[in-house]
Amino acid sequence: MFGASSFGNKSMFGGTSMASSTIAPAATTNTQSEDFFVDGAPEDTIQVIKFSPVPQDKPMLACGAWDGTLRVWMFNDSNQFEGKAQQNIPAPILDLCWTEDASKIFIACADKEARLWDLASNQLATVGMHDGPVKTCHWINGNNYQCLMTGSFDKTLRFWDMKSLPQQSQMASITLPERVYAADVQYPMAVVALANKRIKVYNLENGPTEVKDIESQLKFQIRCISIFRDKTNQMPAGFALGSIEGRVAVQYVEASNPKDNFTFKCHRSAELVNSYQEIYAVNDICFHPQHGTLVTIGSDGRYSMWDKDARTKLKTSDPHPMPLTCCDVHSSGMFLVYAMGYDWSRGHEGNTQPGSKIVIHKCVEDMKPRATKK
Repeated sequence: MFGASSFGNKSMFGGTSMASSTIAPAATTNTQSEDFFVDGAPEDTIQVIKFSPVPQDKPMLACGAWDGTLRVWMFNDSNQFEGKAQQNIPAPILDLCWTEDASKIFIACADKEARLWDLASNQLATVGMHDGPVKTCHWINGNNYQCLMTGSFDKTLRFWDMKSLPQQSQMASITLPERVYAADVQYPMAVVALANKRIKVYNLENGPTEVKDIESQLKFQIRCISIFRDKTNQMPAGFALGSIEGRVAVQYVEASNPKDNFTFKCHRSAELVNSYQEIYAVNDICFHPQHGTLVTIGSDGRYSMWDKDARTKLKTSDPHPMPLTCCDVHSSGMFLVYAMGYDWSRGHEGNTQPGSKIVIHKCVEDMKPRATKK
């Protein structure tokens, strides 16, 4: 299905066991020996990483980096991720999303363009334009329509029809009060987090309709947002927000009790440093598709796993030598993937470890809720 050859110095990419690596282990339990690197990570910082959606006999993995590198791997018969295809975009990649059949990838770019990569033909096409960098992109596979949703620093949310390609066809445009910093979609819900710390909630059935305008519980800039489902795991119920101030907010769209909405601290130094606690940004949040638990990753180089219903921490990793910049959990719930790289949280002076790395961690047991004590 791929029109491009493998990339990098090797034709086949396997994994390097973390146990024999110089990188600090990713976990404090004996499962760390099963973690492995994905070879061929981009040289620059990885902004987004996503597994292909279900159904997939052989899962694929895509990542986009600040240097415009977009790479795809496929899980092979040797239980390793093998490099399959690469594109180089002339702008930083800020987001990506797969189509439901995993044949194409949409790309949000800092040069104001949204692009579509057809993996079979290896062709790139511009499918949407903004007046500022495109920060988010999500493929909406609705009951009676399909479209691409893009959010931008130009303070608009735009919806693009793919039926008339190669012509660009805009179905709708929503003017927002501020820049789009983060977004997520789980049909029929879309959530869009803005620079003014407000979150727009949309019902996507029969086209986007705003149903809520929620003020963030967090006092500082929003870095990431992720939708979670109800306790039956059927319908989207709310979202988790991460901020630059080492804190996460759990917010229900229709809370039966206001106390269901809460915040918690994370990604902070356990000990005081020069009489102060060091506080790190929450760079990404992802929910486990079966357990409903969540993982957060931060500028402190750690990932932490949480049970939002029991309001408990399940696990925190040992620190990695670089910040963790983005993550995803495979639809099977078996694997967590995360990227390491410099996130500029310490300015130019902190850029002492160039390059990036991608790690696969078996997470199904780590993210399982603990049995409640009777």
